[in-house]
Amino acid sequence: MSRTFAYCRVSTTDQTTDNQVLAIQEAGHTVTKSRTITEQISGKVCAMQRPEFIKLVDKLEADDKLVVVKLDRLGRDTSDVLSTLALLKAKGVQVICLALGSLDLNSAAGTMTLTVLAAVAQFERDLLVERTQAGLERAKAEGKTLGRPTVYDDAKATEIREAIAKGMSLRNAAKAHGVSLGTVQRIMAA
Repeated sequence: MSRTFAYCRVSTTDQTTDNQVLAIQEAGHTVTKSRTITEQISGKVCAMQRPEFIKLVDKLEADDKLVVVKLDRLGRDTSDVLSTLALLKAKGVQVICLALGSLDLNSAAGTMTLTVLAAVAQFERDLLVERTQAGLERAKAEGKTLGRPTVYDDAKATEIREAIAKGMSLRNAAKAHGVSLGTVQRIMAA
């Protein structure tokens, strides 16, 4: 008997898969909660390296259906998406991508369309990386300091070193000076 599963992925912990779950339900797919797999992990992580996706693949059997909202939920790397789809096809799993409508992903036209769309998804990700790098380079050229702001200056570092030299523990020095233990450890290692 055919079962329907849903795979919903977001890249960061401040995002939610709720809209994806709702879209799958609104498209008429009845998926039980136990067959709705959600994951918070970057699309650049290969599908078969994602803990929840691996568990999903282990559950899938021939004639099952896997529903995703968009192709990029499976991944952003063309070869990874195509190999994932080939793996699912070999298991006899039908993959339904809501964004592609009724296209049969296992047909020749479906494979070609998937290849193009997976390449576009990877291209978009590569462009994002390029824009981010260009922005960082521009900020550096303008003299901006990148990264987290420092929570201490040279005077505070000296105070912390002196307190520790007088016998104060690293943990107590951190509390006394309002910084983390890791910050004190970095000061002492410098």
